[in-house]
Amino acid sequence: QVQLVESGGGLVQAGGSQRLSCVASRSIFSFNSMGWYRQAPGKQRELVAEFIIGDSAKYAESVKGRFTISKDDAKNTVYMQMNNLKPEDSAVYYCHAFRNTVFGTHYWGQGTQVTVAS
Repeated sequence: QVQLVESGGGLVQAGGSQRLSCVASRSIFSFNSMGWYRQAPGKQRELVAEFIIGDSAKYAESVKGRFTISKDDAKNTVYMQMNNLKPEDSAVYYCHAFRNTVFGTHYWGQGTQVTVAS
């Protein structure tokens, strides 16, 4: 059973920074992609940033230039550095991993709340 454990998040003032971490219970290389989604109240869950393993990272337009995703393969960990945070970044952030099995398997962390105060 794959587990994704997030840490980071909390309350921050607009313009501030936070870093989220996600530790996987297995090697990052066992996934086809790994990254972060977020869901604000009343909105659909959306992709924020992710690695296509063996390829480059991709970002939502709304966070380009402000958020940076990185990984530490040895620690099975993906990070997301969030700078210049805005109130509209407030959401529950979920770590996500995908394995391209026959049916496609998605894994989710428990979510961590990020609140940006104006």
